[in-house]
Formats: sequence, C-alpha cells, structure tokens
Amino acid sequence: MALKKKLGEAKGQWADLVPEVLWSYNTTIHSATGETPFKIVYGTEAMIPVEITTPTIRAEHHTQTSNNQARATELDTIEEVRNNASLKQKALQQLTQRQYNKNVIPRAFQAGDLVLRKTEEARRTQGHGKLAAAWDGLYRVDKVLGMGAYTLQTLRGSTIPGTWNVSSLKLYIS
Repeated sequence: MALKKKLGEAKGQWADLVPEVLWSYNTTIHSATGETPFKIVYGTEAMIPVEITTPTIRAEHHTQTSNNQARATELDTIEEVRNNASLKQKALQQLTQRQYNKNVIPRAFQAGDLVLRKTEEARRTQGHGKLAAAWDGLYRVDKVLGMGAYTLQTLRGSTIPGTWNVSSLKLYIS
C-alpha cells in the first residue's frame, strides 16, 4: 500500500523505491505493537539519515563509551520491549475480535427445522439479474453433522446430495 502511494503515476520505478518504502515501514511506530519493527528486532531506534548529516543533540553527544553503555542497557531491556509489543498486539487482536463478534448472530438448526437455501449464482434465473431470488426452496434439515454442516431433504422426503453450511441456510418462519 505504501509503495502504491509513493509511486503515484510512475509505475515503472517501483524497484527504485522499495528501499525507501521499507525504511519508512521499519522506522514508523505501528499501532498494533506501539513500537517500530526496527526497535523490536535490534533493541534500539534507528538513526535516520538526516540526524547523521545535520547536527542533533543525539549525534553531538555521541561518544563511544556512552554509546556502549546505552547499547548494553537497550540489550538488557529488549526482551521486555518485545513482550510488551506482543501483549499490545494480542490485546488489539482481542478487541478487534470482540467488536467483530458483537455483530455476528450465531445460528444453529435442529433436525426437522424448515429452512431456505441461498441461491448460488449457477442456479439463479438468468433473465432477472440482481432482482433474482436470493433464497430458494423450502427444505427440511435431515441431519446435523456438526461444525455448522447440515444435510437437507425436500418436503417429500428425498435427500438433497451434498452438505450445506449454516451460512447458506436461513430458518423459514411461517
């Protein structure tokens, strides 16, 4: 996505821009972890090229001994940084899952329930376009196979070949 934004109209130059996009991706804080991928891997923040060429406090006060001490401290705390990032990512996944599942309405059918079956594209009437019926038939649930799978039969008792997922069925209420 970032490569697409960066390119704009110049589609043929994508190979030249890959390093820039990767640098940008690896040095940007991600909301899922609260850290940059560079810090999670190496335990320290990357020094961007502008900081090297333009004098900054970080670059001006750099000495080998202070750098070694800071690096040792960063290496001591890297596991904690990784664990915190992992916890943040799991918390975000749980939040996303909770928000998604809030809108999901679980359905289950019993043997003998009357259901309608979603009309697949191949079985739709050709001339009706988007106005064709989305649901067909009136079927009886023959067997509950588990994990949302069912076998169906017509109202006359003949079994329909194949199994049907709960997402393709709707309870018929008369």
